[in-house]
Amino acid sequence: MGNRVKIDNLLRNQSMISASIDLQKLLCYAESVAEIENVVTVVSDIRNNKSKIYSGRFGAVLGIDAYCQEDSIWEKSILDLMSDTEREEKFLSELRFFSFLRHIPRNKRANYYLASKLRINTLSGKSIDILHRMYYIYSEDSDSVCYALCLYGCLTFDFAGKSIIINTLTGTTEVLSSEKDSSILSKRERQILKFIDSGKTSAQIADALSISKNTVSRHRQDILAKLQVKNSMEACKIAKTLGIL
Repeated sequence: MGNRVKIDNLLRNQSMISASIDLQKLLCYAESVAEIENVVTVVSDIRNNKSKIYSGRFGAVLGIDAYCQEDSIWEKSILDLMSDTEREEKFLSELRFFSFLRHIPRNKRANYYLASKLRINTLSGKSIDILHRMYYIYSEDSDSVCYALCLYGCLTFDFAGKSIIINTLTGTTEVLSSEKDSSILSKRERQILKFIDSGKTSAQIADALSISKNTVSRHRQDILAKLQVKNSMEACKIAKTLGIL
């Protein structure tokens, strides 16, 4: 399963309720930012599988200044300017970002955004490095992503690695890397989740690992809390999509 399919499934299979921000307000903001910062902004409506694009002046640099909408949550005309490797890296960064947010308290998830360095091949044939910033806009209970806001522009600041997560309240950053892909759960938690996925009961897992049933139950609760899910079935599903299981 490709990284685009994984992140698409995670976003599209959420339970949707009202967003914390009105769509029209978000569109007005995206249009204003595109004009003020000279960036291309994309507002993706997860529920309705549509995107609205405001090209800004940077759209002319990329050769997509007439690009304004998409019947998808993915901005195809921009993605088509990247190599296959670069696109896959972009989707992987977004998958890691989604995974990172799963173990952040719900009321703090909106404090973070993803920044990535991307290599773009413009329609004129020139290759340039650009900065991609992505923000998730959550539901009122901060449980599901309703909209995604992406900004594409010049690489105005540099950082180590290809992608980082930035906390807008503290200014702290965290580099995304392959070492962090499975860090959302401990080795023991992943081990127990594999047993759960195979249909083992808590008593059977306790016997197999030579630990108490109470310890297994505690690990179960920790797994649900870290993955921000309500039951073991959802935990197994999310963990498989994130590549943890």
